[in-house]
Amino acid sequence: MNDWWNDFRAPLTVCKPSAIVQLGAILPGTGTVVVARLDGARMTDANLVFYEFSDALLFPGYFGWNWDALYECLRDLNWLPAEAYLIVVERAPLLMSSDPEERETLLEILFRTGRTWADPISRSGGKDVPFKVLLLCDTDEEVTELEREVARLRP
Repeated sequence: MNDWWNDFRAPLTVCKPSAIVQLGAILPGTGTVVVARLDGARMTDANLVFYEFSDALLFPGYFGWNWDALYECLRDLNWLPAEAYLIVVERAPLLMSSDPEERETLLEILFRTGRTWADPISRSGGKDVPFKVLLLCDTDEEVTELEREVARLRP
């Protein structure tokens, strides 16, 4: 599973309910890793998403509380320097449940962020940095639906 960090094509991973994810198996062997644990049940609308990400990743005061600002801060994270970033979203199917159309916006931002961090040309110092998001689901039906949404983001 350690190759998971190096697969830039899959910044978002949906975990099945039967999957047991052992952090030691997926974390890189060395280096600093920032891990943020979020709860989809606490992010049912855009404002709650902005708040939870801002709180978990210590966004700076200039964070603009909109989708563009979320993407900008996730692409930067210079206030949390690390060799890798892992965002774990429990109860992921509840993300943006009050506005399902906007969930696609959030998933696209997370996907694009992962692709940006994986591009050494866009990084200062020319080094790719893994940025991964684990979307945890409770049922197989939720996994199937969320995997469909994530699959639409891949080229």
